[in-house]
Amino acid sequence: MTNLITPADEERFLKGTTTIGLVAKDGVVLASERRATAGNLIANKQTFKLFRIDSNIGVTIAGSVGDAQTLTRYLKAEVSLYRLRRNAPITAEGASTLLSNILSGNRMYPFYAWLILGGVDAKGGHIYSIDPIGGSIEDRFVSVGSGSTTAYGVLEEAYSRDLSVSDGVDVALRGLTVAMRRDAYSGDGYLVHTITPKEYRELTEDEINKRLKALKIPLPPPLP
Repeated sequence: MTNLITPADEERFLKGTTTIGLVAKDGVVLASERRATAGNLIANKQTFKLFRIDSNIGVTIAGSVGDAQTLTRYLKAEVSLYRLRRNAPITAEGASTLLSNILSGNRMYPFYAWLILGGVDAKGGHIYSIDPIGGSIEDRFVSVGSGSTTAYGVLEEAYSRDLSVSDGVDVALRGLTVAMRRDAYSGDGYLVHTITPKEYRELTEDEINKRLKALKIPLPPPLP
C-alpha cells in the first residue's frame, strides 16, 4: 500500500497535538490533551479536540482547527440523518466510511485534519485512523499528532486485548502524559471519553484528576 501523503504534508497535518484511541474488551477509549498552537505560540489552553458524534460514535481531531471542526459538524449532521432515516445508529465502519468519503471527495481543497474515529456497534468496539485524503485504517490502538511517537512507546508496552475500558483510560492518560513531557505542542490538560454498549461518557475533570493521582501523575496546573 502506497502512502500518498508526503513527509512534509504529514508534519503539517500532525503538528500541534496528541490524540489517542484504543479498543478495550468492553468498549472504546478516546483521549486528547488540550493545547492549541500557532507556530511557537500557545494559542489556547482549553481546546476541545474530542467530540461526541452519536451515542455510539466519537472522534478526536488533529491539524487545522477550522477544518477539523467543520468535519465534525458535517459528520454529526450526516450521522443524525442516518439515524432518522433508518431508526437505528450507524455502525462504526459506516461512520468511518462516511468520513473517509467526505475527505476523499475534497482533493482539490483538502481538509488539513487527521482524525481518530471510535465506536461501538453489534460487532464490538472499533478504532479507525482517518487521514486527510480519506485513507481509513482500523487498528486496536492509534495515536495521532506531534506527540504520537512518544505516546506509542506507552501504548506498545501497556496495551492488551484484555484491557477493560477502565484500564484503557489509565493507559491513555499515561500515553498523553509522556507525550506532553516531550512534545512542546501538547499540554495543558486531558480530555477522555469512553464508549460502551451501555453509554457514552465524557469523564469530568474531577474524575480524570482522581485517576492521575492514583497513577502518581502530577495534576496539570490550574488555568488562571
